[in-house]
Amino acid sequence: MADRPTFAFLIRHPAHFIALGAGAGLAPAAPGTFGTLVAIPLALLLRAFFGDAEFAAAIVVLFAVGAWASQVAGRNLGESDHGAIVIDEIAAFLLVLFFVGPDWVRVAFAFLVFRLFDIWKPPPIRQLDAAIKNGVGVMLDDLLAAAYTLVVFALWQRVFG
Repeated sequence: MADRPTFAFLIRHPAHFIALGAGAGLAPAAPGTFGTLVAIPLALLLRAFFGDAEFAAAIVVLFAVGAWASQVAGRNLGESDHGAIVIDEIAAFLLVLFFVGPDWVRVAFAFLVFRLFDIWKPPPIRQLDAAIKNGVGVMLDDLLAAAYTLVVFALWQRVFG
């Protein structure tokens, strides 16, 4: 893995700031976990001030902007999916939170499941991650982790909800 980026790298380019989740990616340990956590207050803000259509549009925009920012930051870091790039976790978990809602038990369960899939990368996530080495690939593997999370969440709701 390339060296861990610095604060100077974070603020050098708007894409760096976005890709590193406004600094969450600078965490010395588990930056993906910190990035995932950033989605929670974002979801709360989106729910407080906007409706579902705007929330969904924000997710789509974040995925598109995240692909661009990840591409730029990955190129400048010398590694397409550097661990400090966390916009993929933020956008993907924001999608999960759109469906999970604001209940803290549901959020905590979804968080644990999402982190499990993001770290474990079951097929075809690992294959996708290995095959597409650009900003879109960075975003897509977490989108699949979000989809897996939502399936597990739906099953959990069906059994225990």
